[in-house]
Amino acid sequence: MQYPLISEYIEAIRFAEDNFDKLSNLRPVLDSDGNPVMSSGNFAVVFKMKDIITNRLFAVKCFIKDQEQRGEHYKLIAEELNYLHSSYFLHVQYLERELFVNTTGSDEEEFPVLIMDWVEGKPLDAYIRQHINDTYELQMLAYNFCKMGAWLLSQPFAHGDLKPDNILVQEDGTLVLVDYDGMYVPAMEGSEAFELGSPDFRHPLRSKKEFNEHIDDFSIASIALSLKSIALDSQLYHKHAASDRLLFSATDYRDIGQSSVLQAIVELSSDAELSLLLGIFLLALSKNSLDLVSFRLLLLTEPEKPVIEVLSTVITVEERENAVKDEFGATYTADGLKLITVPHNLKEYVIKDGTKVIGDRAFSGRKNLTSITIPNGVTSIGDSAFEYCKSLASITIPNGVTSIGNRAFYQCKSLTSITIPESVTSIGDSAFSSCESLTSITIPNGVTSIGNLAFAFCISLTSITIPNGVTSIGGGVFNGCQKLRSVVLNSSNFYEKDDILYSIEGKVISCWSSNSHIITLQRVTSIEEYAFLWCKSLTSITIPGSVTSIGNRTFYGCISLKKIMIPKGTRNKMLKLLGDWSRDKLVEI
Repeated sequence: MQYPLISEYIEAIRFAEDNFDKLSNLRPVLDSDGNPVMSSGNFAVVFKMKDIITNRLFAVKCFIKDQEQRGEHYKLIAEELNYLHSSYFLHVQYLERELFVNTTGSDEEEFPVLIMDWVEGKPLDAYIRQHINDTYELQMLAYNFCKMGAWLLSQPFAHGDLKPDNILVQEDGTLVLVDYDGMYVPAMEGSEAFELGSPDFRHPLRSKKEFNEHIDDFSIASIALSLKSIALDSQLYHKHAASDRLLFSATDYRDIGQSSVLQAIVELSSDAELSLLLGIFLLALSKNSLDLVSFRLLLLTEPEKPVIEVLSTVITVEERENAVKDEFGATYTADGLKLITVPHNLKEYVIKDGTKVIGDRAFSGRKNLTSITIPNGVTSIGDSAFEYCKSLASITIPNGVTSIGNRAFYQCKSLTSITIPESVTSIGDSAFSSCESLTSITIPNGVTSIGNLAFAFCISLTSITIPNGVTSIGGGVFNGCQKLRSVVLNSSNFYEKDDILYSIEGKVISCWSSNSHIITLQRVTSIEEYAFLWCKSLTSITIPGSVTSIGNRTFYGCISLKKIMIPKGTRNKMLKLLGDWSRDKLVEI
């Protein structure tokens, strides 16, 4: 059977209400450009759909390549899963002749689809990268996977293609398995496998004839050992991981005695749990199953969440009164945990080992400072810590720092480069604002929030990368970045169009183009504080009636703004949102 092209499926999904049979209540979820949210693989394309009656989200899988007996295969899987009560698997429904597609590649017009609940989560490898410097989260990931693996070993069925892409980690750390094309259920006993799974996660001798409840055994052993090893030494991931692969490759399995990965793992075998997982892995490699191994051996001890003492960057009166000085005249709290301040005449300074916090305004206004060394162990950089350090050219923030305070590097005009470690989770308001020599910056994967005006008026900034973990970006974040040409948005929470940053909820966040004279906003609900701050070339802007909130100082410094175009009948509403300063600029259209 010939199947439609992906482009033909997209057109059919756009008009889902007309083209579905039983699923006519579903509508495609659209991205910022108005296209259906989707992902594709070797055999299928998956669309994110919403039921307009229940508001539930679903994944609808449409096939692009033929697989023998796919329908019968999925009917047996659906029957098995419908009686299963487990958070690891989703119920599925295979519908024949469900979607009408106008296609030139087939004589058929109606094609099968597979439907299941939509899961919000990250693939296993993406989750590892996001938390690569968080030992507790990596230990919990290994623990949760081994718990799932032990459960799978006790079941009469198998997933058949365990790999990072097919293991989703939800926000609370729980795991969900997706893509059941290679699944085995008892009703298939005696048949051959439909697919063999990824070579980097399957036993090297596995063939289609090995098709039973043990086909996951080796994959479980390999992934469990890899996750535990990464939790003990995250550098293993940096050294050995690759796209859609953890530590081991098919080459390692074929000649395990020469595997550099195995040699590195053996060095960690003083850990009792890793040593046990290593033994299970080697047994699975030699036998191609774990049928003689109790699933209980895979159960790890749940790691204890570390108690992290969060020290304030604010320096109290008592801490100042009891401060002690070092030989350079810098002052620290009596316990040595906080750096309070340094003398104004210093050009270079090495912060003492044992320091945890660089206090608010510790280096503020030190115009002669050219070099600063921050030791490992520092966790917080306080508000205005380095503001107006106009001679500071470069700085390396050590791994372990989790927060960069408001105005931390404000007006560091000579700062050309900065290394932000993966441990940082938040970047404060105006943290790097007016760092006029910065040309590019990559925000690490651990960052979840970026404050107002964080990179505003970085006039030399040409490129920036926003990671997928960022969920909050403050207003005016890139305003005044006149040379900014490349904004790489790995986060699906935001999109950029014509030098304006939007959130998918319809918020206007920041405008940075120096050539934006006339702007027309569409499909937005709010305009954030500072969003158009000092857009000096802006002469006219059209605001749709859908806008319900406009932040303070949104148009401050827009000295050329003459007209604010609004829909008829919204003048009073817009006056309340904008204030009286806009009265003479409002034009109803």
